[in-house]
Amino acid sequence: MSYEHTAPEHTAHEHGAHGHQHGAHDHTGHGQHTAHGSTWTMAALATLHCLTGCAIGEVLGMLIGTAFGWGNLATMVLAIVLAFVFGYSLTMRGVLRAGLDLRAAFGVALAADTVSIIFMELADNGTILVFPGAMDATLSDALFWVSLALSFVVAFSVTTPVNKWLIGRGKGHAVVHQFH
Repeated sequence: MSYEHTAPEHTAHEHGAHGHQHGAHDHTGHGQHTAHGSTWTMAALATLHCLTGCAIGEVLGMLIGTAFGWGNLATMVLAIVLAFVFGYSLTMRGVLRAGLDLRAAFGVALAADTVSIIFMELADNGTILVFPGAMDATLSDALFWVSLALSFVVAFSVTTPVNKWLIGRGKGHAVVHQFH
C-alpha cells in the first residue's frame, strides 16, 4: 500500500519538515537524501501510509469473513482484496484533493502503491500463515491480535527497504510527491 503521510496523507509542510530537496546525495545511508530524494524517513512514512490502508482492509476482511463463517482461504482473499482497495483509496483521496480526475488518480495510486502493497501483503499473510495457531484463532483470542500485530511489524520491516529503493528511483510513492 503506499503512503507516506501523517494520517494518510502529507502536506508540503511535512516535506519541509523532512528537508526534502532534490539533488542532494546520500553518503551515509542514515536518513540523508539520495540523488532522487529518498530517505529512510520518507520510506518509513510511505510504508506507514501503506500499512494504514492494508491494516484497515485486512481487519475488515477478517471481520467480514468471520461474521459470515467463511473459511480461512476465503477470508484471507477478501482481506487481501480489501487491503488493496483501502490502500489505493487512501492515495487516491490525496491526489483527488490535488485536482486530479478519478481516472488519473487511480493511475497514480496504481503506480504509487502496487509494489508496496504486494510486498506488504506477502509479508503480512506469510507471517500469519507460519505463526503457530494464528489461522485458527478467532477475533476474541489474544493470539489472533498478537499474530496480526506481529504480521504488521514484519510487513513494515520488509516493505520499508522496498519503498526506499522505489522512491530513490522516482517510482512507487515518489509519483505522489508532485501532487502534495
